[in-house]
Amino acid sequence: MIQTIILKKRPVGKPTLSDFEFVNEDKDLNIQKGEILLEATYISVDPYLRGRMNDAKSYVPPFELGKPITSGVVAKVMASKNDKFKEGDYVSGMMDWKTQQVSKGEGLLNINKDLAPLSAYLGILGMTGLTAYLGLNEIGKPKAGETLLISGAAGAVGSVVGQIGKILGLYVVGIAGTDEKVAMLTSEFGFDHAINYNTTDDMRAAIRTACPDGVDVYFDNVGGPISDAVLYNINKYARMIICGAISVYNNTEMPKSISVQPFLIKNSALMQGFIVSNYAEKFPEAMKNLSTWLAEGKLNYTETVVNGFENTPQAFLDLFEGKNKGKMIVKV
Repeated sequence: MIQTIILKKRPVGKPTLSDFEFVNEDKDLNIQKGEILLEATYISVDPYLRGRMNDAKSYVPPFELGKPITSGVVAKVMASKNDKFKEGDYVSGMMDWKTQQVSKGEGLLNINKDLAPLSAYLGILGMTGLTAYLGLNEIGKPKAGETLLISGAAGAVGSVVGQIGKILGLYVVGIAGTDEKVAMLTSEFGFDHAINYNTTDDMRAAIRTACPDGVDVYFDNVGGPISDAVLYNINKYARMIICGAISVYNNTEMPKSISVQPFLIKNSALMQGFIVSNYAEKFPEAMKNLSTWLAEGKLNYTETVVNGFENTPQAFLDLFEGKNKGKMIVKV
């Protein structure tokens, strides 16, 4: 039995389970020359998938109704008629939300289960790690001794950004939504300070206290009022890296926000959005450093693993409730 999760209807506001549909096929998949048969092992669920559920222009095409959702997947090669892959290999790449599927191998990477746990290739050694490393270095251009502030800091990307910041000699402050996550940032990931935005009445003041020398680099994963408060604390020549805006992804109306231009002008500051593929030519360098730091014990990571293919949609929805610590992954 092959199971597939398709997009049944486009969400209005926050997605619900009714936006997804499970399709079962009772058949055997046959492969032709150049193809491989894959069985999903781990599936990545990520906030950016919400944007692809809208029928709107973006940096990637929207999901089609009645077609499978796709995201990062680690899969096992069950059979191969492709010289680049052999039976028993594990691969990672963008694949359909299916328990089994046939591929020509395009865009798939062989991964080494002996180097790191398989799930790590969807996180710290996958798009998550690349996003953290390249966003911070290519846009943030950090210098030792500067202050780095990260929103969504207990999430998959944010927790890696902070650790890289410490490796590079920065003073690192994180913003998260529970006391447990705040404690995790300082105890497990080595952040210098952390703020619980849900128990803070005045974010401007809290950031000013946590960042006494001001904010030089801001890695923004959330957008909204938290990021507005950051603007009041940026230094001259500050660099603001816009990676995500999960706080407004489900808004049905245009969010109201303060005007950023006066803050950018008076501080000669930079604000730049990005997607990780902008820096594809830097992937080898990033992977080399991430792998080295991981092997040396300089990088730590945490995962929220949900068991069962049937729970993939719920795991995705849980992202918007902040139920994940680190990378949210489904173990098929």
